[in-house]
Amino acid sequence: MTASAPRSSPLALTVLALLHYKPLHPYGIQRLVKDWGKEQVVNVRQRASLYRTIERLNGDGLIAVRETGRDQLYPERTVYEVTDAGRETARTWLEEMLSAPKQEFPEFPAALSNLLLLTPEEMVDVLERRVEALTEKLDALAAAAAAEADQGLPRITVLETEYLRAVTTAELAWVHAVVEDLRAGRLSWSKEQLDALAGPAAQ
Repeated sequence: MTASAPRSSPLALTVLALLHYKPLHPYGIQRLVKDWGKEQVVNVRQRASLYRTIERLNGDGLIAVRETGRDQLYPERTVYEVTDAGRETARTWLEEMLSAPKQEFPEFPAALSNLLLLTPEEMVDVLERRVEALTEKLDALAAAAAAEADQGLPRITVLETEYLRAVTTAELAWVHAVVEDLRAGRLSWSKEQLDALAGPAAQ
């Protein structure tokens, strides 16, 4: 029976990448994710998910226990290091994630596909709230970019922030345009139109 290939994820790739830097215990990994601004692209808010990822990588032979230490702050602290298989797998995952767009299912497009549950007035209200949230996010990303610039970091280390700013800017412009179209009546529909489109399926 052939063993299945290790399953990739943004968090798993990030753990392997950080362990390229040096052996670390889980708390050290979580701290570096935050210190290096990677929490913008990987979710480490739930420490349990980080521990599950580490356990899976260890079980797959991509990382290994380097040592287990004890001190006053951490009664038992397991330090992990990346294995040769982990280094090769990290490169494979990275190349795949960079080169091939993946079919993902984020919440916002799913919500857009069900907007007709709301009235036009309700749509304007919720989308205006999203405009406010996106504006705040963009301001935070701009502040992060300024802080990175002050540190003199090379561009290669901050491309994820640059990408997030570009994507958020585009989404903000699009949502704002939809709100304006709703307000001006350029985006409109009728129940009769929708019933006609549904056709026999609605019977």
